[in-house]
Amino acid sequence: MMCLVIYDITDDKRRNKLAAMLKVFGLARIQYSAFRGELNSNDRMVLAKKASQFVEDEKDSIFIIPLCDRCLGTATVLSKGGACLVKESKVQIV
Repeated sequence: MMCLVIYDITDDKRRNKLAAMLKVFGLARIQYSAFRGELNSNDRMVLAKKASQFVEDEKDSIFIIPLCDRCLGTATVLSKGGACLVKESKVQIV
């Protein structure tokens, strides 16, 4: 299932390590503190457990949000740079 991971981590070192870990999970950066990609339910649980180590301050937060196909189909993305929530193979031009 497509997932959106967004975060606010106050410490630069922890934030950079989290971003690197998200890339290891196969997620792609879509904004400075936002990644998207396919994760099954097991991978979401593993990611949540591993990501929890980066939340050390009350200002830190990480959201792992599964997105169903219907939600993706109704999403609005505003960008002049071609930002996209889905991989090109899932985009259908009509």
